[in-house]
Amino acid sequence: MSALSPEAPVALGGIADHQRLQTSRIASVLGNHLDSSPLDYAVAHHLLEGAEHAARARDADRLAWYRRTTVRDLTHLSAGPHIVLSPCSADLLRSEISETAYYLIGPDTNPAPPEALGLVRAAIASATEHGFGTLLTQHAPVICLLNRRRLDETLHSWALTRLPGTVFTDYTAHPEVLARDLIHEAAHNWLNDALAAYDVSLPADVTFFSPWRGTPRPVYGFLHACWAFSLTVMYVRKARRSATGGVVPFLDAHLRQQAIQFAATAECLDQALAYVPANEIRERIGRAVGKVVGPP
Repeated sequence: MSALSPEAPVALGGIADHQRLQTSRIASVLGNHLDSSPLDYAVAHHLLEGAEHAARARDADRLAWYRRTTVRDLTHLSAGPHIVLSPCSADLLRSEISETAYYLIGPDTNPAPPEALGLVRAAIASATEHGFGTLLTQHAPVICLLNRRRLDETLHSWALTRLPGTVFTDYTAHPEVLARDLIHEAAHNWLNDALAAYDVSLPADVTFFSPWRGTPRPVYGFLHACWAFSLTVMYVRKARRSATGGVVPFLDAHLRQQAIQFAATAECLDQALAYVPANEIRERIGRAVGKVVGPP
């Protein structure tokens, strides 16, 4: 893998060990037999969260399902190394500590429709073609499609720290757009895993202006944005070359917008990175942003 490969910045020793350790701990709590793949890691957190919900609701049958289920029982939801979900909005959950919606795999989860599976496969193929397949396999193994939108509508996507490896995202008919957003959220999952693997704690009282939010953000949020958006730019630059039709001006607009945003971070990125004690993480974020602010 060359130093210029998009996969290079996300290759980081320690993350796989962190994922295996967390999966093993959850398997011990649940008493089931999870393996050590990135998909097992993501599913384990669904099972743990689901078991907690079932226990609080005193639903013995549902609790038993969460305690005995493994990835091998979920092949009807799978598309290669990924699980693809397409829940209706009424099935989304919200916790007491956050208004951010989420969905948990459960005994009543249905397979995504063929159209959704086809779109995800095309998006993953595009991401893989341009060097981001490993990122999606390792940090977006569970994909939850939400609302279908037009290109001129706002697209929402997010990832949650308590469901690592899961991506929630709106989508359009264009696989390049879905690939972009999967890469963005997988990047957030990667950075969360990297910080946990290297036991990095960032100060909450130090802020930097984030052009993406238009407001000061703590180091954690600022660096997350720099990292995730830099990977989307790297992908879109490549995908744009073979894109056709209405998605082309959409991708061009993304690149123009990000050029403006990254220009606004130039003076403070090094200051923010100085708060990251792990050189392995600091170097990767700096290198990714450096590729974005330089010539295509």
